[in-house]
Amino acid sequence: MTISRIQDRPTERREFLRTTTFTCAGFALAGGMGQSAWATAGRRDPRWIEATNKGLQWLARNQSSRGQWNAQVYPTAMAALAGTALLASGSTTTQGPYAREIARATDFLISKSRPNGLIGDPQSDSRYTYGHGFAMLFLSQVLGEEGLLERRNELVDVLTRAVEFSGNAQTPAGGWGYVSAREGSNFDEGSTTITQVQGLRGCRNAGIAVPSEIIERAKEYIYICKNADGGISYSSKQTGSSRPAITAAALAALYNAGDYDSEHVPDMWRYAKETLHNINDAARAFGHWHYTYLYYSQVVYRKGDELWLDFRQKLYDRIVADQRPDGYWEGQIHPVYVTACNLTMLQLDRGFLPIYQR
Repeated sequence: MTISRIQDRPTERREFLRTTTFTCAGFALAGGMGQSAWATAGRRDPRWIEATNKGLQWLARNQSSRGQWNAQVYPTAMAALAGTALLASGSTTTQGPYAREIARATDFLISKSRPNGLIGDPQSDSRYTYGHGFAMLFLSQVLGEEGLLERRNELVDVLTRAVEFSGNAQTPAGGWGYVSAREGSNFDEGSTTITQVQGLRGCRNAGIAVPSEIIERAKEYIYICKNADGGISYSSKQTGSSRPAITAAALAALYNAGDYDSEHVPDMWRYAKETLHNINDAARAFGHWHYTYLYYSQVVYRKGDELWLDFRQKLYDRIVADQRPDGYWEGQIHPVYVTACNLTMLQLDRGFLPIYQR
């Protein structure tokens, strides 16, 4: 998706937002709808819509005035993930029911940008590359819809330096660890690598220059970590044991990078489908259920409606069944994290986020 194509969407989106009433019971559509963008959304179960609205409202209520979500862990990552979930609803920094919250999250993450390009705080976050990658992803999606020249220039500056930081933080093997390569003695692992790759692809899609060698080295890293069964290992230094969650995330990242047909992808897809397509088989996700399906759902969605629609039914029903009465979800790490992951999945095929579009 080029920046010119991204800029083609604001009129359609904003017209829809102006003519749409958002309620807890669902959407009252009153025109301004692009049929191609919303054909699938029109077949949504009302329970999914209600759960999505309740979750979005919970995120909005629990954001602080500074734009962050007051979690004890990973504040940068939490703000970026929550902001991405709000963006997926169709709101922007200036339009829609969650414009204020998205603008606040944007301000907060810009304030976390350091002179060396890192978005985050290495003093308080021992795994700051997660926040950095998720922040690049969120801010790049904001940039694609930002109409104010001064704010666009600010975002371009922050993201340009962020890309440079990621390049400098990459290990010789082509991956990333919890901290930069220099600080982490060149340790790398799959989940942080995928976070960087998606963030970098989001930046490139939004018009930020990303050196191709960074992406190519990351792709080679994934291939190095591939095992005989098609699954991806935890780390280039610990190969041999395949991880379903990292395999799903690696596939999503490769698809973002335009790699659908390399010799490695069919084996990876076969392994991921065999281990994850049966959603009830949560144990195979090594406990990280929401992380796993955040990425696996992206992979299945890219495969087309023939596979997606049936999978979506099972996935969304499972998510809705787990929602708490107040609108949030519980699970590993923090309710903000779990809620943001679930909301991103529930809104995946609405088509508002360029990074997730087919």
